[in-house]
Amino acid sequence: MAISDAVSNIESQTLMQRNDSLDLNRYIRDIPDFPKPGILFKDITPLLGDTVAFRETIARMADPFRGQKIDSLVAAEARGFIFAAPLAIELGAAFVPVRKPGKLPYDKHSFSYDLEYGSDTLEMHTDAVRAGQRVLVVDDLLATGGTVEACCKLLSNIDVEIAGCLFCIELAGLNGRSRLHPYNVFSLLTY
Repeated sequence: MAISDAVSNIESQTLMQRNDSLDLNRYIRDIPDFPKPGILFKDITPLLGDTVAFRETIARMADPFRGQKIDSLVAAEARGFIFAAPLAIELGAAFVPVRKPGKLPYDKHSFSYDLEYGSDTLEMHTDAVRAGQRVLVVDDLLATGGTVEACCKLLSNIDVEIAGCLFCIELAGLNGRSRLHPYNVFSLLTY
């Protein structure tokens, strides 16, 4: 069986398990005043704890990219990994972890960026993606957009095509989408 036939077979099996009527919002728990007063935290653990809801979430997040040639899904630790790894399987692509300094054992590309109170650095193995590949950047949540913006800038030094930035949840009031211009941004749930 050819690889493309195997991927089509996997996609067909996944589509048969779909539950399009499932309201995924029911699985997002609001936690007021976490991690500090005035913040309404969107807790994804109920979604992750329900097999049917999590499977449907991954299938719906994959939908805009089915049939496209996506070579790799790139995600920053840690919660981005939760969504990117099963999405990579769903789309027949590689999963590429982006980590904090000192966590990856091989030669690395690095990108440092400023935060509101300090700076941070992200790293990725030098052989994780190659020039010319189509890459999808994934995270659990789009808030201010800083981490995914840094991932995109890290990738821009490798000359890949960024097919889009994909999120389970977007907090629209924080306008993180604007930081990710000119990339296509896809969010499953928006609050």
